[in-house]
Amino acid sequence: MQLQIVTLFPDMVRTVADYGVVGRAVDRGIVSLQSTNPRDFAADVHRTVDDRPYGGGPGMVMKYKPVAAALKAARDEVPAGSPVVCLSPQGAVFNQATAQRFAALPGMVFLAGRYEGIDERLIEAEVDEELSLGDFVLSGGEIAAMAVIDAVVRLLPGVLGDEASAQQDSFMEGLLDHPHYTRPEEIAGRRVPEVLLSGDHARIAKWRYQQALGRSFLRRPDLVAKLDLNDEQQKLLDDFLAE
Repeated sequence: MQLQIVTLFPDMVRTVADYGVVGRAVDRGIVSLQSTNPRDFAADVHRTVDDRPYGGGPGMVMKYKPVAAALKAARDEVPAGSPVVCLSPQGAVFNQATAQRFAALPGMVFLAGRYEGIDERLIEAEVDEELSLGDFVLSGGEIAAMAVIDAVVRLLPGVLGDEASAQQDSFMEGLLDHPHYTRPEEIAGRRVPEVLLSGDHARIAKWRYQQALGRSFLRRPDLVAKLDLNDEQQKLLDDFLAE
């Protein structure tokens, strides 16, 4: 997968390729991650990329021409069929289903805005999709782009040490993840649940699903509300709540 980030702070976004899962994916050649700076396409000596908003108001707006030129240069570096995604508070909220959809693409271009925003005409003409991390505002789109990249890259074949890890993540089945435990068996009077020591894999799988279902109901009832629970799932949830 070939990824491009159009940003005024290329050094900031390059760090995502230096650590953890994304870093391993880059080292293994599974992912290529590059950045393009709109300042390199500014027409004046000061490399100006912003101007005052029409209609007045605070702040500055990113100009059409340097950003459009940077987007063109970035698109030229990714395969055909790679969408341009702008990180914006106005976008649809990013979720695991979107990460899975992106993981099937040959590449992507991420546009990270700054200041009060980007000239809307550029969004209309050049952007395929707008995404948000949630109902809050960041100083720019770089952190959001890095979060999306991390979520997508970890789904690519060969990135994780165990392919099952991604499949068992929170939200992969529309639920939060079940709780996890490791050695020792007891810490400060708190013991690992007996079922996890039983060696009965079918029983363990059932317990884990019940925990995911119950935890989701308590912490994110909106997730459970989207599911059409069958009789078995409803019983698992009822038993969880009864305990």
